Amino acid sequence: MKPLTFSVLRLLNDGEFHSGVTIARNLGVSRASVSNALRGLDEVGLVVHKIHGRGYRLPDPVQWLEREMILKHLDKETKIFRLEILDTVESTNSLLLQKAAMEMSSSSGTVHVVVTELQTGGRGRRGRKWYSGLGDGLTFSLLWRFQQGANLLSGLSLAVGVAIIRVLQSSGIGGAVLKWPNDVLFHYRKLAGILIELQGDMLGPTVAVIGIGMNLKQSDCIRTHINQGATDLFSITGEMPDRNKLLAALLTELVTVLREFECQGFAPFRDEWVHYHGFENKCVILHLPDGSSQEGVVHGVGMDGSLLLQTPTGNRSYSSGEVTLRRVA
Repeated sequence: MKPLTFSVLRLLNDGEFHSGVTIARNLGVSRASVSNALRGLDEVGLVVHKIHGRGYRLPDPVQWLEREMILKHLDKETKIFRLEILDTVESTNSLLLQKAAMEMSSSSGTVHVVVTELQTGGRGRRGRKWYSGLGDGLTFSLLWRFQQGANLLSGLSLAVGVAIIRVLQSSGIGGAVLKWPNDVLFHYRKLAGILIELQGDMLGPTVAVIGIGMNLKQSDCIRTHINQGATDLFSITGEMPDRNKLLAALLTELVTVLREFECQGFAPFRDEWVHYHGFENKCVILHLPDGSSQEGVVHGVGMDGSLLLQTPTGNRSYSSGEVTLRRVA
């Protein structure tokens, strides 16, 4: 999407009709440019009504991310965040990894966050594509600098999952569960996902880019691209949450969790994570990197975040890697 498209959509965000002539005059462009800017919006989950003689109207306005509102909701933690809000980007994780490589000497204690209205090439675990539309969710990445090496950061994605569950519950949204190692589900449908990518030396320090995608109100168009069960907060609660307030709550809780994780690792979060695991004491099947599979019953996780599975041949432990967990019907 072009920058002009976002400018036009923001003008249409009052829900009223605006003529192409008026829009063009306000933005200093031609009517043809306005028309071209509004093409293909159905691909990002938006519908714009066009009526001859009246102009264009956005029937379901976008709840835009607003820097000042986010900072206001961050309250006491405002000063530690370096918040970057983009209209569109291919991947917030990839962009932040690039920035991290160029800013290895950045000031300690500053948390760089990139959040976008539209992500066009979002990735999930194992290279799967993360589908999202314009303004229909929260898509952001947070950079955290650990003094430890990557081998001491096992369980980080699980701790991040705990942070997300805490925020949902404090927002009055109960019933969400975790799926090892990095998904948040509601009625076994995916509500949010976590992707963590690391840079650094074996002995440290390590840069962790923590990417989070959460579905708030998906359009039918976006849903058609998703080949697994998915849901959103609107389907769960019947209303669209305040994106700015929810993002601030997530960032605040993430900082709390990451500070504790930095000092004590995954151990303080282990019991809480197990409590929220939707597959605890359930029969599952693990698809392993070599193409084989293993069936068993989940019995918690280790101090390093590895999945503990009771199998017919004994108890086994699996680290996340390329392992995929599926429920046995």
